[in-house]
Amino acid sequence: MTVDERARTVTVAPGRAAQELELGRDEFRLAVQLGLVRTVPAREGGRRRVERGELDRLRAAPDFPAGLRDRVRAVGTAEAAALLGITPERFTRLARTGHVSPVRFSLNRYRAVVWTYLAEEVAEFGLACPALLTGRLPGEMRERLAAHQDLRPRNWRARRLGALLRATDDPWAQAAAMASMLDPVQVAEVVDDPYERAHLDRLRPPGPPGMPVQAPGRDIAERLTRADDPDEILWHRLSLALALDEARTAQPAPYPGDAGRSDEPGARPGTGLPVRMRPRPAATAARPALPPPLASPTASASAPGSAAAGWPTAPDRPPSRPAARARLLDRLRRRRAADRGRVGGGRRPASWP
Repeated sequence: MTVDERARTVTVAPGRAAQELELGRDEFRLAVQLGLVRTVPAREGGRRRVERGELDRLRAAPDFPAGLRDRVRAVGTAEAAALLGITPERFTRLARTGHVSPVRFSLNRYRAVVWTYLAEEVAEFGLACPALLTGRLPGEMRERLAAHQDLRPRNWRARRLGALLRATDDPWAQAAAMASMLDPVQVAEVVDDPYERAHLDRLRPPGPPGMPVQAPGRDIAERLTRADDPDEILWHRLSLALALDEARTAQPAPYPGDAGRSDEPGARPGTGLPVRMRPRPAATAARPALPPPLASPTASASAPGSAAAGWPTAPDRPPSRPAARARLLDRLRRRRAADRGRVGGGRRPASWP
């Protein structure tokens, strides 16, 4: 028996694991997202699997399977309000002010957002805050509702980001998860290197389950997956910058031509080329909110080595000469040949739940 065959005998595919745990497909996904069912990465970026020991642990619980099913029970607004004995309108106000966090969302046929909550968390909220279930809401909550504040998308994004970060130990994949919370313009302002941005995009986690396929509904869903509050955007930008520093320290991002294998000293594992450690620009006390205007062709020709004050100079690129272009094309051909020879070379390098 080979190593891969032995590994597959001690791990179980998600569909099989859901059957053995007596959970539906959506219930199993939710259990993985909440960390109730621990998964392990699969080879070649495939779907994550469940170890046989994890299934035995869950099945040995005294309240199995009812207890596990109760912990992943998801309810809508009407059912959640019925659990608390209040009207759906009052529950919506409580959810909009952040007292109950949704666990997922979907779009109905009218493209309206339908939020879903954990029944267990709804019941716990009712026991912890009985004063908010009756009478007039506090003045601070009324002010937030009057200002049309809605914390449901932000709380859902925070829960989703936590699940994505728990799913991988790779620093670049964790940075990609943080980048998925920002729109491309925000990511480009934080990650100034185009090769690093391309690497983050390759590692980007897929959309949440049930992501609409049609353009109108997909646009609405994508807006919900990205930060929109200034404080939230600033938080994710800072988190992404810190995550990038850790990822660069652990492993530089791949550049064109980094393919194959090499045993030479100083070579990046699995790349075949020496690691090109480029000095990072020194951090400045304040950075303009917008990039400086592009220089005119005349100014660029007259001062090719100049750069705007306070901005880092662009990394060196191969000179535009026939010999340099030939070397670049040769590296790209070698990389494509190596990718064709590698089993599963087109799969995602990160394994997301």
